[in-house]
Amino acid sequence: MKILFVADARSPIALNWIRYFAERGDEIYIASTFAASLDFPIKRMETIPVAFSGLKKATQRPGAASARTLSLRTHLRQWLGPLTIRRAAKQLREFFNEAQPDLIHAMRIPYEGMIAAHAIVGRVVPHDLRGAYRGHRLIVSTWGNDFTLHAPSSPLMKYYTRQTLQRADAIHSDCHRDIRLANEWGFDSSKPTLVAPGNGGIRADIFYPPAKPAEEPIILNPRGFRPYVRNDMFFKAIPLVLAKHANARFICTGMAGEEEAIRWIRELNIGQAVELLNLLPQRQIADLYRRAQVLVSPSVHDGTPNTLLEGMACGCFPVAGDLESIREWITPNENGLLFDSNDPQSIASALIDAIESKDLREKSAVLNREIISARAEYGNNLRRAEHFYKRVIGN
Repeated sequence: MKILFVADARSPIALNWIRYFAERGDEIYIASTFAASLDFPIKRMETIPVAFSGLKKATQRPGAASARTLSLRTHLRQWLGPLTIRRAAKQLREFFNEAQPDLIHAMRIPYEGMIAAHAIVGRVVPHDLRGAYRGHRLIVSTWGNDFTLHAPSSPLMKYYTRQTLQRADAIHSDCHRDIRLANEWGFDSSKPTLVAPGNGGIRADIFYPPAKPAEEPIILNPRGFRPYVRNDMFFKAIPLVLAKHANARFICTGMAGEEEAIRWIRELNIGQAVELLNLLPQRQIADLYRRAQVLVSPSVHDGTPNTLLEGMACGCFPVAGDLESIREWITPNENGLLFDSNDPQSIASALIDAIESKDLREKSAVLNREIISARAEYGNNLRRAEHFYKRVIGN
């Protein structure tokens, strides 16, 4: 197949997916919304900045900025970012015309899906398919907060979200909830859909359980700083956990040097129990999952977090915010626990229960290995994606 991906090519999630098709021998083109470099060969990559993405350092990974910077950047992109879509779409349309792909896959709605849909339509008129690219098939991936956080954030974000979904020929999502929400935002329910992890799935050679269960009460927060993760509530929960389990240790990736985290640690007097780390490569984070007893995910907007699946595959007990999408993977008191991410006491109670429930942790580790094997294995999911692509091209 001749596939053009519109993606943030710095993202390990996007690259994990794209790499499969490049290694399979498909002819791959990438329109990246951020400057990036690849460690595998493709036919061609173009950088197409949108929503001020050209201002970000090429070496900076997604989510690597400070909490304050991420919050300001999110609001700026939500309100002013849509004003940059026309220009980016024009550049993308030229790339489409040169590459002439069989299939275009935009790997997120804002802004990759938005510029792809606008480039294909040719002008901002929903349902007007008279543009020069009407023969191209467009798949749009939805990521966990596309509908719940970004779509309703501003009038233009609402408009372009609807236009994108009305133009898309197919939808890929990492949770069933987002297929339902896509229909509510204008996607035709008779068109093809695929539900599969956003990064393609879990690689069993990297993410596997330890030889024996973790014995130390180590709690791992792998979410880093994101506008939709309540790390403030998580840190406030730590003293409540330590009051019952003074030997508990908390490891937080993607937070090294983060001023806000350092301030919380100092104010809550929990420095002896908390370790802040940088973002880690896959094999290092997998080793960390195997060391930890509990994985905590205090988000208020999410689809299926890849960190959640990775931790489950490594035998780490999942404790997460109670969201519709998370309940597609976790049944409370069977293979994990859920909490209110806006309430430190709720978070602390769930973490204490996880530490004290050895039998539940051991039972969950078995169940979660079965779940990952059945629903989230990398090769199986991307073979499903391959058939999905061929179905969309054939429609």
